Amino acid sequence: MSPELNKSQLIQNFQLHQTVDYHKDSMRRVAHLKSYPLRKASVLIGFVERDNGLNVIFTRRAKHLKHHPGQISFPGGKYEDDDINLAHTALRETYEEIGIENQQISIFGQMPELVTISKFSVTPFLGFVDNSYVTTIDRNEVDEVFEVPARIVFDRYQLHSHQFQFGEYTHRVFGLSYQNHFIWGMTAQIIQALQKHILYR
Repeated sequence: MSPELNKSQLIQNFQLHQTVDYHKDSMRRVAHLKSYPLRKASVLIGFVERDNGLNVIFTRRAKHLKHHPGQISFPGGKYEDDDINLAHTALRETYEEIGIENQQISIFGQMPELVTISKFSVTPFLGFVDNSYVTTIDRNEVDEVFEVPARIVFDRYQLHSHQFQFGEYTHRVFGLSYQNHFIWGMTAQIIQALQKHILYR
């Protein structure tokens, strides 16, 4: 099990330790895309203080979406020209997708960009979300919003990985199960890097 972190410990652990790169075996599949024009995007890793500790907010993407339909993800989306910066993108998309107001979110950290097979460069932002938030779900984007205890998200024994052979290289996929949800793909890649960063091991 991962250590139980409170709000101040989480901030301290994130800010005191050097940012960790994404696992090299999970990046080989997209290495050739670095020369492509990539669209910018960002997501919010939203932490919520509950009586039993910190939780993390996840969404299940709508099944009809073009990119990653039905997958578990962090709220977020594409950078638009009207956005001030990528942090603003994450806040705007979180509001548009699940209705959490900007003033209920306090961003405290940023992770490196992550290139995806769908030709996006995604920047994750970490923030605290007021525990009184109420969701208004845009059903065109999201099917469900749920929280997972941070002690599970940060538990490296809960995060599994498998290797697959693609031609000349090996690709690693991470996955984490919680209740009836299976978190994998880009979201699990971010979790793996976040675990190493926060727990520095």
